[in-house]
Amino acid sequence: MEIYQLRYFISVAETGNFTKAAARSFISQPSLSQQIANLEEELGQSLFHRLGRSVALTEAGHLLLEHARRIISEADNAIREIKESDAAGHRVTVGAIPTVAHFFFPAIIAHCRANDVRLKLRSFENFRPNIVTAVLEGEIDLGLISLPINEPRIVQAPLFSEPLLLAISAQHPLAQAGQVTFADLKNEDFILLGDASSLAAQVRRISGDYDFEPRIAHRCAQLATVKSLTAMGLGVSILPRSARSANDPVGLMYRKFSGAAPTRDIALISHYRRHAGKGAQLFIEAARTVVGPLQSAATHPPFTASTPHGGKS
Repeated sequence: MEIYQLRYFISVAETGNFTKAAARSFISQPSLSQQIANLEEELGQSLFHRLGRSVALTEAGHLLLEHARRIISEADNAIREIKESDAAGHRVTVGAIPTVAHFFFPAIIAHCRANDVRLKLRSFENFRPNIVTAVLEGEIDLGLISLPINEPRIVQAPLFSEPLLLAISAQHPLAQAGQVTFADLKNEDFILLGDASSLAAQVRRISGDYDFEPRIAHRCAQLATVKSLTAMGLGVSILPRSARSANDPVGLMYRKFSGAAPTRDIALISHYRRHAGKGAQLFIEAARTVVGPLQSAATHPPFTASTPHGGKS
């Protein structure tokens, strides 16, 4: 039994089709079929029910799949840990949602430089669904996303919580209002990040709590665009406190909500089977240092792979 045979077997099991599995594995379909046949001959068991164009796992196939995934995970972790041990620094690839990446990555890099932390950070900025997919498919080591998340293969470690603020033009009537509540936004035009944004989804949920659907005038792919259009008075936006910057457009201001202000929680996530290499460990330590008083050992337990998440961590 060879590692590459197990990889081919997993591809067939996950795609349900030899042709798709071959394309995914970058080999010809006959070659993949032959390797599966060799594996079945060695085991003395059929691993798949051949159902025309599709296949289904036999009982033996289901049993092997569980072990094959564990074997491949351990092999990949061994390779990753060895590669991370080079003298140039420990590698880590981290994905973050746009409203976190813009300030968190520079802060981490500055911290590492100031404290001689040998960390080679590769960053990946994207919306939350793409970050989660990248974690699940092993493309990145860690993700920085907003909660909640309900995916049993994901381990999460809460990092910090922050209030959401109303972003408006300084000329907007609400700029001078004594108090501002979410209900005051019922008839406003909204400027939001795209549908894949977790922040946009949260704004829609909060609006629903106040019995209205946000009237979206502009959908943006970049946080900077949201700010620019808002500063021009083309609508209002909801942004996390960390989105504020000294480089914000002239005319953009922020208001706190009165009463029970909405908040968002940011967490580090990882695949529960992924080995937390030295690079990942260094990043986690740096992240918690950068966050500072917002996190403590009592409220934010160590980030380990021992607590696969199903709703709590």
